[in-house]
Amino acid sequence: MSSPTSPNSPNSQTSIYFNSPWQNKLKEHCRVYRMKAPVWGTMSDKRGGRTAWSSNVTIGAEIFSARYWYDGQYVNNAKEDAAEVALQWMQKLLNSSPYGHN
Repeated sequence: MSSPTSPNSPNSQTSIYFNSPWQNKLKEHCRVYRMKAPVWGTMSDKRGGRTAWSSNVTIGAEIFSARYWYDGQYVNNAKEDAAEVALQWMQKLLNSSPYGHN
């Protein structure tokens, strides 16, 4: 049985990680601009006696990776990090587009 802070915990997407501002902003941004919904991936790397976790988010054909690796209980921070990276890229793209909102 996994612990409540484990990334594989059934509660990891509900009560424990309810505060996801970057993920929510990214979902809303994709909805407003009629882009494909973001899909998150999680990866792990065994480091000595511990495991580090990171995340990426895919939107259409674009993949955005989190900048950092996190302890398992903070895997949602990795998802937030990847969402922030994706939003920053989208803002640059929209601001450079003649159809963007300058």
